[in-house]
Amino acid sequence: MKLLRYGPKGHEKPGIVDADGVVRDLSGLVDDIAGEVLTDQGLAGIAEADLSSLPAVEVDRYGPCVGGVGKFICIGLNYSDHAEESGLEVPPEPVIFAKATSAICGPNDTVEIPRGSKATDWEVELGVVIGKEAKYVDEAEALEHVAGYCVINDISERDFQNKRAGQWTKGKSADTFGPIGPWLVTRDEVSDPQNLPMYLEVNGERRQDGSTNTMVFGVAHIVSYLSQFMSLQPGDIISTGTPPGVGMGIKPEPVYLKAGDKMELGIEGLGVQRQDVVQC
Repeated sequence: MKLLRYGPKGHEKPGIVDADGVVRDLSGLVDDIAGEVLTDQGLAGIAEADLSSLPAVEVDRYGPCVGGVGKFICIGLNYSDHAEESGLEVPPEPVIFAKATSAICGPNDTVEIPRGSKATDWEVELGVVIGKEAKYVDEAEALEHVAGYCVINDISERDFQNKRAGQWTKGKSADTFGPIGPWLVTRDEVSDPQNLPMYLEVNGERRQDGSTNTMVFGVAHIVSYLSQFMSLQPGDIISTGTPPGVGMGIKPEPVYLKAGDKMELGIEGLGVQRQDVVQC
C-alpha cells in the first residue's frame, strides 16, 4: 500500500493511492497515518477496505507521510563512498544522531535556508518507519518491526554541523530540513530495501545517483542496533544515510543551496520529492 497525508499544514488527512493511481480519503477509517495505525493490525484493517467505496480526492499538497512522529533518528556515514568524499573513515558501528521532529515537512514544501547559513546541503536517504515496538530485537527479526519505507531529504547545514561545538543535531534540525514522503510504502511492497536506486538533482543537474545496496549497515542491522539502546515505537522514523554526491563533497570547491534553487529527488518505488529553496 501507498499511504499518505494530504491537505493544509497541521490539518492533514489520511489517504491511500489505489491501483489506478487515484488518491482515496481514509479519514472514514482512520484518524491519521500514525501510531497504532502503523502496526500490522492497523495496516491489515486498511488493506481489507474496499478502496473503490472511498472518496477520490484531488491533492493540492502532500503532507509528511507519517504524523505524530516520536523520534527522528539518523544514521551518519552509512555509505562508504560518502564517508570518503567527507574525508572521514567508515565507522565500525552505526553513527547515530537525532533530527528534531519540528524539521519534518511535506515532500514538496518549500525548504528554508536558515539565518546565518553558508553551507546548506542536500542528502537523499531511505526512510524506515517503525510499525511494531522494537526492543532488543535480533537482526533476523528486525524487518518484522518495520511498517514501511519513504523518501527523505536529510537537509544539513554543514557549518552548523561540523564547525560549531557539539553534536551534529544543530546542523540537521532547522525548520523544513526533513521533507518526508510523498508516500509511506508498506514493507510488503518493498521486496528488498537493500536494492533501491536513488537520485537527487539540483536545478536539473544530477548530483546524487546511488543505491541502497552500497550501505555499510543495512536496514535490518540498523533497526536491531538501535533497539539495543532505545525502544523504537510505531511511527518513529529512521533516516539511513546518503550516497555520495552531496554539495560538501564537490571538488575543487563545495557547492551549497541558495535561494531560487530547485531540488528533485526520488527512490525507486517510493516516489519523488520536489522542493523550491528560499532564504529564511
